[in-house]
Amino acid sequence: MDLKALRCFVAVAEEGHFGRAAARLHLAQPPLSRRIRDLEADLGCRLFDRIPTGARLTAAGRVLLPEARDLLARAERVRDRVRAAESVREVVLGTVAGAGLDAGPAALAVLRRARPGLRVRLYEAPVTDPTGGLRERRADLALTRLPFDTSGLTVRRLGAEALVAALPADDPLAERPRLHVRELAGRPRFRLPAGTDAQWRAYWLASDEGAPGPVVTSVEECLHAVVWDGVTGILPAGAARRHARPGIAFVPVDGHPPSLVVLARCADAPDQLVDAVAAALTDAHAAGPDAHPTAVAGAGALLRDAASQAC
Repeated sequence: MDLKALRCFVAVAEEGHFGRAAARLHLAQPPLSRRIRDLEADLGCRLFDRIPTGARLTAAGRVLLPEARDLLARAERVRDRVRAAESVREVVLGTVAGAGLDAGPAALAVLRRARPGLRVRLYEAPVTDPTGGLRERRADLALTRLPFDTSGLTVRRLGAEALVAALPADDPLAERPRLHVRELAGRPRFRLPAGTDAQWRAYWLASDEGAPGPVVTSVEECLHAVVWDGVTGILPAGAARRHARPGIAFVPVDGHPPSLVVLARCADAPDQLVDAVAAALTDAHAAGPDAHPTAVAGAGALLRDAASQAC
């Protein structure tokens, strides 16, 4: 049953007049009359009697009126529930080895103001998955690091992060202000499992694939290997701040390309809300981790536009 026709029927029944009902609905009277005729044809009965003062419900019309009001109210509840579901949409943000997370608070402050119902849930991917969960569709968007195979992904560069060597605190190199990556050659290293993206493995090992050492799948396992196995390895510089603990020294490393921090997403999954979250993170990263939320307010406008179009 056509909801538009039911709205016309209810308006005529309540106004008792086709002209007043048309004005209430902002319709011309001929289209309104056609919808009532179509509804009567669909039901196989007359709904109104024409009288000098306007229109009066027939017996069939009196039966239909409460039913029509109920159907229209139920349709409005359905519409509200669907819109409410969109208003609490959850965007899953994958992250690998802490990439770009320092910009998170400023970006989230803008997002919460622009779209209070939007939830951004963090998925911390293992260091064996440089896509941050994108390939397995565990994440809508990922803060990650190059290099890795980006086929099928859209990648936006955010910046570069220096590297540090994670060393046992009693290692002679731990006292150095800086060291060259060549000085780590020949030492046991923490390694990534076979089958991990080849470019990713080669970058983080930064030495011969045959170097001995334990296989790890998380940053915590890397640090455990340094403390308990006496091995070394390279990590993003932010690890020195986020994972400082007794028994481990972090020394800046030269001679190896910095870690390129990027935002990535699946190229075949366009989504305006995900675009807006990406814009907020991009602007927040450009403004710096200590930026006030107003510094990234432009992303909030983009989010509001995307949200309104999505609804």
